[in-house]
Amino acid sequence: MVANDLLKGTLRTIILKLLSENKELYGYEMTQKVEEQSNGAIKLTFGALYPVLHKLEAEGILKTRKQELGKRTRIYYTLTQLGKKTATVKMAEFAEFVKTMRYILHPAIK
Repeated sequence: MVANDLLKGTLRTIILKLLSENKELYGYEMTQKVEEQSNGAIKLTFGALYPVLHKLEAEGILKTRKQELGKRTRIYYTLTQLGKKTATVKMAEFAEFVKTMRYILHPAIK
């Protein structure tokens, strides 16, 4: 399982990556995809996920669409044009960060 402090710093990038690969997703779908893609190592809680989604929406990176399902409302999230650009930048930044961390953790491997 991934430590919460590591996850907290990467959650934004994870969400942007998911949405860059999928036209739209709702929160539960995101939690399931992350758990599946991480082979169970990352289990997102709604308490961690939704504040980040709301912040990304407020920043204009995501837009939402509501769908009524009986008595429930499902909110789908999609990247805006700004969001698509931001996703590309954030994924590149994170890839560079991982590369740098490898150098720090394993200096003999370059």
